[in-house]
Amino acid sequence: MNKLKNDDEVIVIAGKDKGKRGSISKVAGDKVFVAGVNMVKRHTKPNPNAGQPGGIIEREAAIHISNVAIFNPEANTADRVGIRLDQDNKKQRYFKSNGQTID
Repeated sequence: MNKLKNDDEVIVIAGKDKGKRGSISKVAGDKVFVAGVNMVKRHTKPNPNAGQPGGIIEREAAIHISNVAIFNPEANTADRVGIRLDQDNKKQRYFKSNGQTID
C-alpha cells in the first residue's frame, strides 16, 4: 500500500518549489505529479495530423516522492503517514502526529 495516493493534498519540502501546496494528479513509481507545482516549459513542434499547434507549453514535471509530504489540515503542517490494520483487518492510512485516519 502506497503512503501517498491521487488527490492527496501535499506540500513540497525540498527543491525550488519548497513550501508550495497542491494535490497529487498522478503517481508513477517513486515520482509524483503535483498540480501547479514544478512547472516546466516544453517547446513543441506543430503536428497537423493530431491537430496540435506548436509553441511553448507549460506543464507539470515529476517530483520525487521523498520531496513531498502529506498536508495535515488540523495541524496545518506537513505530516508523516503510517499504515495500520482496522477492526476488519483492512489497511488504513493515518497521520503520525495525531493518529487521525486519512481515508
